[in-house]
Order: sequence, then structure tokens, then C-alpha cells
Amino acid sequence: MESTQFDRISRRVATILAVAILSLCLIYITTGILISFYYEPTAGGAYESLKTINTQVPYGWLFRRAHDLAGNALIVVALVQIVVMFLGRQFRKSWLTAWISGIFLTLSAIGLDWTAMLLDWTQKGYWRFSIELGTIEAIPVIGGQLRDILTGGGAISTVTVTHLYTIHSYILTVAALILAVVHLSALIWQEQQMYKLNGFNS
Repeated sequence: MESTQFDRISRRVATILAVAILSLCLIYITTGILISFYYEPTAGGAYESLKTINTQVPYGWLFRRAHDLAGNALIVVALVQIVVMFLGRQFRKSWLTAWISGIFLTLSAIGLDWTAMLLDWTQKGYWRFSIELGTIEAIPVIGGQLRDILTGGGAISTVTVTHLYTIHSYILTVAALILAVVHLSALIWQEQQMYKLNGFNS
């Protein structure tokens, strides 16, 4: 009986966290779109455009701060979600969609943070990205190709910023939103099945 009650609570917590994840995705995307109106994805213009957003655009600092906080919170909540699902012993085949979408959602959130490291074109971001490029290049077989895709085939430059901006804005953001919707839908379906098994109306 205690196990059943614990499973019910863990499923409810997982669903609540999935709602939070989708909400954070929407905040992240909305603020990202607002920032993109003024952001210039070039080596020379990225830093200055973000400085302009912070100091001259009305509420620009607020949108940028909300964007950063939503991105960091998304990673934390997605990781907590995985732990909650694990503790809830939700390993049956019917949970496969929730697990796959949750894991890839977490990876997408981490990818969003990773691709954003160079987009502000600061010294910290530049050198951090340079170090991580060396790690990527050390990957057997595909390391060199991945490095060329990210940098544009040369040194870190405007092309690199453009590539990261494209991956960040058009690939990972869309993937994270789709996965968040799929994840929440899978968890809601699981809750409905739980109520049916316990004799409640879905």
C-alpha cells in the first residue's frame, strides 16, 4: 500500500515538473526571440549588441536575465525530473516515451547552454570554447569533422558565432520545445492510466 502511494506521489511530482519544464521552455524561447531582434551574431557585434540590449533597450536587461535564468533552471529541473522518475521505479515499457523524451530533453537543455557560451563573445566564453574544441577534436573518427562544423573549418570567428547561433536558435530550441510537449503528454497519459487502474475517472 505504501509503495502504491509512493508511486502515485512520484508520478504526480513528475507531471508537475514536466509542466515546469514546458513553462521554462516557453520563457526561454520567448525571451530569446525578443533578444534576437537586437542581437548581432558576429564576432565584432555580439558583445556590443548584448551591451546595447542591457543598457539601451527598454527592459532588455530583464529579458536577458530571464533568458539566462530560464536556461539554467531548465537544466536543473530536467535533471531532477530524471531522478524523480528513477526513484519512482518507473521502468515499465509504457514509460519508454517519457524516459526517451526526458533524457533527450535534458541533453537539449545542456546543449542550449553549451552553444550559448560563445554567443556573448567575452574572453571567458572564447577561451572556454577553445578548450572544449580541443576536447571535441580528440573524439575518434568524427572529432575533426565536428570541429569544422562548429568553427566553419578555420579559427574561431564570425562564422563560428553564426554556426553556434543557428544550432542554438533553430535546432536545439525547437527540439527542446517538442521534447517538452511530448514528455508532458506522456506523463499525463501515465497518470490517466494510473487513475483507471485504481478505479478513478481519468
